[in-house]
Amino acid sequence: MTPDVTDVVVVGNFELLVSFADGARRRFSMRPYLEYPAYQALKEPGKFKLAHVLNGTVAWSDDIDISPDTLYLEKQTTGNDAQPCARQLP
Repeated sequence: MTPDVTDVVVVGNFELLVSFADGARRRFSMRPYLEYPAYQALKEPGKFKLAHVLNGTVAWSDDIDISPDTLYLEKQTTGNDAQPCARQLP
């Protein structure tokens, strides 16, 4: 089971630093997802910076969020995480 998201910080151009309940931290790029209809609104000026934790995941509004599984498994690890840095795009 994927741990809940406990904190999120916008750290770059459509990038997030996500902290999880198990202590892991992941840097995650939303750029590949912005072409999907569900996430296109995040391209609006200022909208992406509204990222926050809601119900154990990252959300931007009541109708825009992303699965914690996606954030945890498709990531770039930080220096605080012992797993190798890898990200493969679909």
